[in-house]
Amino acid sequence: MLVDSPALLIADDDAGFRETLREVLAPKGYRTLLASDGEEALRIVRSEIVHLMLLDFHMPHCTGLQLARTVRESQFAIPWILLSAGLDDTIVREAQAADVFYVLAKPFRKAQLTTVIADALRDRYDWVA
Repeated sequence: MLVDSPALLIADDDAGFRETLREVLAPKGYRTLLASDGEEALRIVRSEIVHLMLLDFHMPHCTGLQLARTVRESQFAIPWILLSAGLDDTIVREAQAADVFYVLAKPFRKAQLTTVIADALRDRYDWVA
């Protein structure tokens, strides 16, 4: 079961985008952890409790897809959502093979993001907002 405030890891190399997501998600009661690249995100996953990962595909040092695979190999199954402005069929298929919960194409609407997050938390943890 989940605590009252689920922790969401937001990994994206665009600082403004990370902060925008934090501003959208914090008022919904989510604790946000921010990472600027895959290596920083992996350090956070290894040192913090993370309930859901929002991962940009295009990041320095490690793509969101590579990060999700690494976490799944070395940790437990944290649900994850792939975010990208440059999606193609190959990326989507690879994400699905890596058990992505959802793939969101940038730009996306706030309501779309919050619905997908709530669905993932409900699916994985039976958490209801």
